Amino acid sequence: MPGIWETNMNFSQRSRSLFKTIAVVLALALPTALAISSADARVGGGMSSGSRGSRTYSAPPSTTTAPGSASQFNRTYTQPGAGMNSAAPARGGLFGRAGGFMGGLAAGFLGAGLLGMLFGGGLFGGLGGLSSIIGLIIQIALVVLVVRLAMSWWQRRHTPQAAYANADAGAGPGPQTNYRSGLGGGGFGFGANNAPLEIKPDDYEAFERLLGEIQSAWSNEDVAKLHTLATPEMVSYFEKDLGENRARNVVNKTSNVKLLQGDLAEAWREGETDYATVALRFALTDKTVDRNTGALVAGSEQPGEVTEVWTFARRPGSGWELSAIQQTN
Repeated sequence: MPGIWETNMNFSQRSRSLFKTIAVVLALALPTALAISSADARVGGGMSSGSRGSRTYSAPPSTTTAPGSASQFNRTYTQPGAGMNSAAPARGGLFGRAGGFMGGLAAGFLGAGLLGMLFGGGLFGGLGGLSSIIGLIIQIALVVLVVRLAMSWWQRRHTPQAAYANADAGAGPGPQTNYRSGLGGGGFGFGANNAPLEIKPDDYEAFERLLGEIQSAWSNEDVAKLHTLATPEMVSYFEKDLGENRARNVVNKTSNVKLLQGDLAEAWREGETDYATVALRFALTDKTVDRNTGALVAGSEQPGEVTEVWTFARRPGSGWELSAIQQTN
């Protein structure tokens, strides 16, 4: 039966070629994916996480410190409610967050690759396999894209779906008060029923202190201390990120934290809870080291600068605690 034998040989050759191609792509793509995650190893994982009460889906005003926009939340317990029209609900599925042109493009390429497998062309046969450098580059880009989309989908599936109770959204933010060197002075924001919420010098001092203490507790992996500095929601994200570091046998260390500039974006009151969103530009040394040997895995021994938007919440009888971190665009 020469026909059957020839078919089996061709199938075996295609299989070996396919495995070699996948091995090359993964070998090149995985270090890229690891580098992306390692570069954002600081507190919050370089993502936008947490809740801003009823303003979670409303972008905070830009400030002198953060003149651009703050990113929408990647991780939040708060669900979109009535009147929250500034952000459309995320679509489900693996390509839900990508959406639009890029989502359809990725889905189309992946679908074409799967059809190629079914009809004997190999997953990357249409791109010329190893003989095409351009095809290989496209393959690597697609693998990285699909991995990142899958990770985002997985995180959404495993994020607790409890929502904070929504209070009245209130009026828009009041006038901004900018402070070009650290945080200081006073400022007003307006919340529900136009009731002014005054942010005093002592409050700014508390924000600056929390910036340093949270970074220190994170570096020491002191979850008990983090519970005294941040909301339960934020601590749940910190615990998840710390667990992933332990699984990789690394620890992220942030040190030499120094606030360089900060200003108030908005402050308001919802029911009995006060909120203050501030833009922070700070210097820090951010490095990830091997848990056993202390060898540098990612980051640098040299200090760098970061600009983020932090929201703090305060309930009656309690001090300020971190409620959200947003990255800036």
